[in-house]
Amino acid sequence: MDVLYFAWVRERIGLPKEKVETRAETVRDLVAELSARDPRYGAAFADLSALRVALDQDLSDFDASLEGVCEVAFFPPMTGG
Repeated sequence: MDVLYFAWVRERIGLPKEKVETRAETVRDLVAELSARDPRYGAAFADLSALRVALDQDLSDFDASLEGVCEVAFFPPMTGG
């Protein structure tokens, strides 16, 4: 699946996107797998309350299933004005 990182998440990890082979069943499982890879991921995912996630461009939550998902995007909350 494609995993995309935006704003400070991208800056902490050092990548805008990557292809990930995973056996994770949920977004939370994917975050745990990624966090175990390298301290950069751990730093980016340290506080999930400061992150949002979209699955195939639809806003979702961290307990959502990854079954059939092609794209996961992580980004900080947006504010409008």
